[in-house]
Amino acid sequence: MSDQSSAPARRGVLRGALAASAALALPAGLGSAVPAFALSGRPRAGWGVQAGDVTSASGLVWVRSDRPARMVVEVSPTESFRRVRRVPGPLLGEGTDFTGTTRLRGLPPGEQIHYRVVLADPDDPRRTGEPVTGTFRTAPARRRDGVRFLWSGDIAGQGWGINPDIGGYRIFDAMARLDPDFFLLSGDSVYADGPIAATAALPDGRLYRNLVTEEKSKVAETLAEFRGNFRYNLLDENLRRFNARVPAVVQWDDHEVRNNWYPGQVIADTDARYTEKRIDVLAERARRAVSEYYPISTLTPGAREGRIHRVVRHGPLLDVFVLDMRTYRNANSGGTDAVDPQGILGREQLEWLKRELARSRAVWKVIASDMPLGLVVTDTTEGRRNVEAVAQGDPGEPLGRELQIAELLRFVKHRRITGTVWLTADVHHTSAQHYQPSRAAFTDFEPFWEFVSGPLNAGAFPATALDGTFGPERVFVKAPVTSNVSPAEGFQFFGEVEIDGDSGEMTVRLREQDGTVLFTKVLQPGLVGQ
Repeated sequence: MSDQSSAPARRGVLRGALAASAALALPAGLGSAVPAFALSGRPRAGWGVQAGDVTSASGLVWVRSDRPARMVVEVSPTESFRRVRRVPGPLLGEGTDFTGTTRLRGLPPGEQIHYRVVLADPDDPRRTGEPVTGTFRTAPARRRDGVRFLWSGDIAGQGWGINPDIGGYRIFDAMARLDPDFFLLSGDSVYADGPIAATAALPDGRLYRNLVTEEKSKVAETLAEFRGNFRYNLLDENLRRFNARVPAVVQWDDHEVRNNWYPGQVIADTDARYTEKRIDVLAERARRAVSEYYPISTLTPGAREGRIHRVVRHGPLLDVFVLDMRTYRNANSGGTDAVDPQGILGREQLEWLKRELARSRAVWKVIASDMPLGLVVTDTTEGRRNVEAVAQGDPGEPLGRELQIAELLRFVKHRRITGTVWLTADVHHTSAQHYQPSRAAFTDFEPFWEFVSGPLNAGAFPATALDGTFGPERVFVKAPVTSNVSPAEGFQFFGEVEIDGDSGEMTVRLREQDGTVLFTKVLQPGLVGQ
């Protein structure tokens, strides 16, 4: 999101060890950015395991070693691992920061899959570390099995990091209790531009205490610093437990690189935090770190696409269309152009999305958008008010990036594509918007819903204004009245989507960090105008 207030004071940052009395010790074995090769013993996977982009027959498994190792995945239909299938994985080394991903194929649909990752000494395969276990469910082949998934975004933003005093990233335990089929991570998975200090002041005078690391003590510029941002989140045991139980579908937004970035941007000299001013250089390093630290099917070694936008198919009920609103966007501007062919998606991605929506046979087509459509998100990082998302605040006919969204909505209507629902995060509050042509300046589309959730562990902000171009009505919202409310004070959110296998109904629930339901909406399959 666009930072709306200054972040907490970031002085007194720790650089690897203790500093002052407020410093918090890191979990054993996880504090070092560089594995200690000189240590004797066997390879260790102290960062846990993750699974991602799971389909009815396949899934990706991720791990990080503390030294060079060969990754091997053992797969079993039972938790006892009495019968296993061994799948050899890559050699983990410095080139990938000792991370690696292995693709599992030939899995049965709609079944609980148990796996364990074994790390072997590359010079002596008999020397193996302690296995690390995980589990996930494959997508169903039958409609009647139903689907449940969660979504949210924004982790460790505005200087609010892992605080053991409040239970760390406790929201992940609440999400795990719902036993979802997968989790859609809707961007801003790290704040590479947001250093974490040892303490930050709360409004009541208390101190918010953070775990801190060297790489999180400054804005990320080098590849090592970007990698360190992803490792930082894995210091949290709630997140590691969640990763071992719930597979992810991951996209990115701006803070994996820098606030409100766009291709070709050059950082102004007034931002003295950065010695590397070329955003394209920073984005390339960040993208590499994303590919190393998340199991994304289109970014794994040997993948043909090499891109973040993709379709993840989850049985006959659901296709998830993962968008990338960063890589192909035009420069942020006032958004008043009457012609804007590039827009926020780029022409190639827009045409891809049209094709994939038209060929989808799923009952529901979730468009995972890393930025909202009708909420006005501004960018003032360059000293003037620019448009950061789609809406530019003028309720009239589409202009700027709104033109591309209008083209897409018109296409969905005229091709009679049903079941489209938009899910997003970014704005650090939760809300539900219904878009209706009868309220809009642009009317050539069918009504649809957009649901917003987040943050997971970041500053919360007041609700943003709506732009009337596509006729949104905010049916529900929960947001603080002041800016940058800390996770210690609440206002952390996630969303749940449940699709019933018999009726095909989609139930969307907006939840608080403890799982409390704030808002529920039931949508009927195959209908328009809901």
